[in-house]
Amino acid sequence: MLTYSFANIGSDSLYEHLYKCIKNDILQGILRPDDKLPSKRTFAKNLNISTITIENAYAQLLAEGYIYSIPKRGYFIANLDHSIQISQSTHLAEPEIETSFSKRTTDDNSATPFADFISNQTNPDNFPFSIWTKLMREIILDKSRELMTNSPCGGILELRTAIATHLKEFRNMDVSPEQIIVGAGTEYLYGLLIQLLGHDRIYGVEDPGYQKVAQIYRSNQVSCHYIPLDEHGIMIDGLDSNNIDIIHTCVSHHFPTGIITPISRRYELLGWASKSDTRYIIEDDYDSEFRLMGKPIPSLQSIDVMEKVIYMNTFTKSLASTIRISYMILPNHLVKKFYETLSFYSCTVSNFEQYTLARFIQGGYFEKHINRMRNYYRGQRDFIMECIQNNPNVSRITIKEEDSGLHFLMQVSTDKTDEVIVEEALKQGIRISCLSNYYHSNYYHNENNDTLHTLIINYSNLPPVIMQEAIDRLCNAIFE
Repeated sequence: MLTYSFANIGSDSLYEHLYKCIKNDILQGILRPDDKLPSKRTFAKNLNISTITIENAYAQLLAEGYIYSIPKRGYFIANLDHSIQISQSTHLAEPEIETSFSKRTTDDNSATPFADFISNQTNPDNFPFSIWTKLMREIILDKSRELMTNSPCGGILELRTAIATHLKEFRNMDVSPEQIIVGAGTEYLYGLLIQLLGHDRIYGVEDPGYQKVAQIYRSNQVSCHYIPLDEHGIMIDGLDSNNIDIIHTCVSHHFPTGIITPISRRYELLGWASKSDTRYIIEDDYDSEFRLMGKPIPSLQSIDVMEKVIYMNTFTKSLASTIRISYMILPNHLVKKFYETLSFYSCTVSNFEQYTLARFIQGGYFEKHINRMRNYYRGQRDFIMECIQNNPNVSRITIKEEDSGLHFLMQVSTDKTDEVIVEEALKQGIRISCLSNYYHSNYYHNENNDTLHTLIINYSNLPPVIMQEAIDRLCNAIFE
């Protein structure tokens, strides 16, 4: 049985590392032409990894011609020309040295870190490649004419209908497909909203908050103010004192604090918006699928009876960070205005992707994927909590907001400043950010504020095989 080590895989995913190991053995002649590879289930059990990882590695080798398959018999090594073996195996020797972080200079910011607690990229081992590929083939066969027809500016009706059905079943939101506008990423949709609502409006963003949102508003030359949060979310007094017209907020799971806005504050927000025709709330529901304990939190849009909430969501968290498909739900009166003033825009998502995603949702694959990923991320969270408990410095660590989303807060007791913590962690090969980095104001400098020395731990793309060492390195940087 083939056996490979996953101890030092560098920045590679598990399936990439396995693919490279098998490919190298083929090029070196260790695996010879027509040799049979182990079955996916047996191989996965032997390596103690998932069958999906094996499947993705085999799929890549098959696509590149290093192996071939025989139905009901399995996978076999292809017969490669020997001259190609020599040239490629020589070329392959270099990356083997580079895969170990210990061989790289830790003071080089461009070097791949040992562990990245900032990245929100999706682990490729978790993407349903086989199902997605099957659906793409079906779309090519079934929708060849539609693929060559320009999409409506708001997106293909089939996808918008699928999204509306999903939102009804998952979030209990009653929306029509006509209210849904599809676009390539939320950044693009923000630009449309500014044109729709007006450049003369005053926009508000959360402080602390996702920094890119304010950058987008400023790049569109609109007035943008930072509104402070308290333990319940956005502060209504801050909206009034800054004369805000449109507030951008994450009420179901705030980034980066993890705050879930209670129902009383939500009704306060809706009450604030109802006092003027120019006021709107942009509800960013970016990772609502991944509440790990209890039921999903109802959206603000679902309790809005005054048509004041513009709901936004994306598939980059639930499927993959590189799938740039997002959508917004406009109140009915804004739908009419949108098509009257902005219908000259073309939809920025290709028909191919829209039809594939629509069928992925309609076929029940999206729901199954979300359930599987929720279980996976719950396991990730539980394991990293165990790793923290195993560290000798656990008594100096407090964990907060770990039941929702794909990150949590780790408050640490140390005399080091946040800047020093980040620098020392980087020397250990760990990329980390602190809650203080996400404040625009100097509010966090208050000595009694619990944002001091609070780290943001994003665990979505951290391989379990390095998790304990990553936590130990991070703690070494903080406490030693």
